[in-house]
Amino acid sequence: MKAPWDLLKYRTLYYEALIKAALKSVGVPLDRLHFIRGTEYELKPEFTLDVYKMSSLVTEHDAKKAGAEVVKQVEHPLLSSLLYPCLQALDEQYLDCDAEFGGVDQRKIFTFSEKYMPMLGYKKRAHLMNPMVPGLNGPKMSSSDQDSKIDLLEDPAGVARKIKKAFCEEGNVTENGLLSFAKAVLFPLLDGKEPLHFNRPEKFGGPISFNTYEELEDAFAKKVLYPGDLKNGMVESINKLLAPLREAFATPEMQELIHKAYPDSAPAVKQQPKKEKQPKQPKQQKAPAAAAPIDVSRANIIVGELLTVEKHPDADTLFKELVDLGPKYGKVTVVSGLANFMRPEDLQGKRAIFLQNLKPMKMRGIESCAMILAGSNSDHTKVEVVFPPQDTPVGERVTVEGHIGEPDEQFNPKKKIWEQIVPDFSTDEEFCATWKGVRLMTSKGPCKVQSLVGCEIH
Repeated sequence: MKAPWDLLKYRTLYYEALIKAALKSVGVPLDRLHFIRGTEYELKPEFTLDVYKMSSLVTEHDAKKAGAEVVKQVEHPLLSSLLYPCLQALDEQYLDCDAEFGGVDQRKIFTFSEKYMPMLGYKKRAHLMNPMVPGLNGPKMSSSDQDSKIDLLEDPAGVARKIKKAFCEEGNVTENGLLSFAKAVLFPLLDGKEPLHFNRPEKFGGPISFNTYEELEDAFAKKVLYPGDLKNGMVESINKLLAPLREAFATPEMQELIHKAYPDSAPAVKQQPKKEKQPKQPKQQKAPAAAAPIDVSRANIIVGELLTVEKHPDADTLFKELVDLGPKYGKVTVVSGLANFMRPEDLQGKRAIFLQNLKPMKMRGIESCAMILAGSNSDHTKVEVVFPPQDTPVGERVTVEGHIGEPDEQFNPKKKIWEQIVPDFSTDEEFCATWKGVRLMTSKGPCKVQSLVGCEIH
């Protein structure tokens, strides 16, 4: 149910190549590793006969119970979801295996196998289970939620973006996907031969290393290591871990295999000419912004003055703001999610910084034409607006030294340019907003939050 039949061949080849690359990257020999496709034995008469035999023994109740944590549960299940545990149990016999390995979510299917395989005259197998690693944004990792997991071929910017957004409450060591990943993956791979290193800036205490997971967890629980430190270190460690896999799949052959297995993810090269043919585009227009490298200079961050701030008429958590963005952009309406964190009078009459070139979008019926930038702590319980010096001229563009260029006229939402830029925003020890460690500046000085250090800015 998860893949079209005509793509199964290519997806099995893709997973085989990916598993081999992953094992090879951590020094596992492959000479005794064999891949077997189910159709190599599932289409034989003996297997079919055993399916019929098992279907005469297994009740609907037992089949649903066995698949409860693996198969999606619905009121009127498809027959395939009831057959699933039966087929997995029979796999043990036809693979002639001694043991089956899986996550703890497989335990009910394993129990099912131990009950029913002897009824068919087959031996019980050993069953080995490992704990499930929590997702990045909650207690459970989900394949349908891209931000809850990191793919083995995730690009460096994607790793940074997802970890930047990960749930990582200060001092909280439970349901922390980053700590769990360090425990389940990084420390076993290091195997005591070298410590897990965090290249922390000197201003935050300097580099710090841990020889065991227990040391890491204790430091985080005692707030010796802060969420920002943990996230930055995990970005570095995970990107280092994934680098050999990216390299293995960088060949034309592997890229072709990816596109055959997942054609929907292939770059839409053929769609490019359509943009050029749109009648509204002037002939002298520059090359599409998507061709430019991902850089903060592509974001049009403007100083604006909040003329009025009031509660959104249809949402208690939102403000409706009238903002003057200067002579070039005029007065625009902005909707922001700040109502739970401050009062209208905290903003009205002040100058803040706004991302101007996002595509306007409606929020509860009111179109928002820009986005106010604010910082927040890791669990988003405290939010502070990024303010420029209050004598900065309205309409002035905020700059980052070393990143000078013309901004996109408007970000294409499908390209997710802003989503790739925003993970590199943070605040330094003096509460100044930075991008990749370089301060956001106006002609009157840096842009700052009130009290948050190392916070996310979005």
